[in-house]
Amino acid sequence: MSSLINFSMKNAQGGYDKYTMSVNDKQDDYGNNASIFVQQSKEDREAKVKKNFVGNGKVAWTDGNIVKAEFVERTESKPTGMTMQSTSSKLSESNDLPF
Repeated sequence: MSSLINFSMKNAQGGYDKYTMSVNDKQDDYGNNASIFVQQSKEDREAKVKKNFVGNGKVAWTDGNIVKAEFVERTESKPTGMTMQSTSSKLSESNDLPF
């Protein structure tokens, strides 16, 4: 079961952007049970237009009506496609600054 919460936030232009928050009883692979996306019109929902997600999260506090997300420890990591390269050795080799 899922709960939907609609809310608005003031943007930089002085107008308001509308969002929807979905809180689920079940967690995803990362332990998240809440997600926020840009609110869709009825026509967009009926046409199955893809949602524009803002982010995911976990319920940290509850009054008992919504299930609190439990911590899920992940032992495997998914590759991100990013690589890290150390530059400290290159800096010491090419450090020919006069000061």
